[in-house]
Amino acid sequence: MSAPFVHLRLHSAFSLTESTLRIGTLTELVSGDYQPAAAITDTNNMFGALEFAQSMAAAGVQPIMGAQIELKDQAGHGDVVLLAKNQTGYVNLSQLLSKILLSGDAAQTPACFVEDFAHYSDGLILLTGGALTGFVGRPAGDGRVNLAQKRLENLADIVGGRLYIELQRHGLPAELAGEPYLLECADRMSLPLVATNDCRFEDPSMSQPHDILVCIGTSCKISEPDRPRYSSEHYFKTSSQMIELFQDIPEAIENTLVIAKRCSVMAETRAPILPAYITSAGRDEGAELRAQAQSGLRARLERHLFSDELDELARQSLSKPYNERLTFELDVIEQMGFPGYFLIVADIIQWAKLNKIPVGPGRGSGAGSVVAWALSITDLDPLKWGLLFERFLNPERVSMP
Repeated sequence: MSAPFVHLRLHSAFSLTESTLRIGTLTELVSGDYQPAAAITDTNNMFGALEFAQSMAAAGVQPIMGAQIELKDQAGHGDVVLLAKNQTGYVNLSQLLSKILLSGDAAQTPACFVEDFAHYSDGLILLTGGALTGFVGRPAGDGRVNLAQKRLENLADIVGGRLYIELQRHGLPAELAGEPYLLECADRMSLPLVATNDCRFEDPSMSQPHDILVCIGTSCKISEPDRPRYSSEHYFKTSSQMIELFQDIPEAIENTLVIAKRCSVMAETRAPILPAYITSAGRDEGAELRAQAQSGLRARLERHLFSDELDELARQSLSKPYNERLTFELDVIEQMGFPGYFLIVADIIQWAKLNKIPVGPGRGSGAGSVVAWALSITDLDPLKWGLLFERFLNPERVSMP
């Protein structure tokens, strides 16, 4: 039988320097406890969503797509968890995360204003955050009850019946102080409660290694008294442990199942979606790739193969095998439908080199391509070293190079 509890706040190792939990480990823990579903809620990203969805589904567990983000208003910021109810919510969460990461100041914590969140809120369930860093939980725990209530009212106006007051019990003083007020708000505003455990590591024995990881991520020393830290209770608790922990508020446990039943979307594999490569000269991608590759090869030969002593006949003789190889490769690339892909990669690599960002000379079978060499994607002459293009791209083995 399935356990009557679902973890809705799980941080995987994709929450860099915040969690030691690998997705394979999470799958074993969830399925081993017979929990029917589980949510991935990494900080500001869904990098692990596809792996999580596939791994959980293969184990017979319903994956719930989510993320932890920072919301901010004029009074400050705090985290909430967003869970995708449906495809609309999944797309909105993806767009919201992109906006947060691309529009913020790199020197500050990525966050978005509540007003901006409102534009992407459709299809998303919101959990209000705990007493440690939560958007509602923190002000409730440190005595700023008016701010906590104002934020709850604002969020309720935005997401309506998709708002849950989050309760956490990691043994923190702020949680004990804020919980009575949160229970009062839930009763007064008719808002449902939900119990979560902010899972960051596998079991209590991993508390110290996790603490070291957090120090590395925050550039702090273990001896610093005011550094960010988590309690030893931030481990993956079993359903029976969570039920016992919240035995006085059974509805908070029951609502984890209610939320899981409300969510019906998962990350799925799909063919690569490449943007169209727009050329200023109006050429299609195939013609543009040929033009850039031919020009690039001439520049490579001038720089690396030709010398001032060579006459035109000698230059033609030396360049012949390169031109033949280039034509052959371009034909294969066009036949397989990858001209745009080569142009996009070349654009990225050329920009990086122009801006003094080290990218390396190339690696693996890609070094066997004259086209890649001509486009400055790689810096190795394939003919000089006898490297084969067929190991890199082969019409009989169609896959992204």
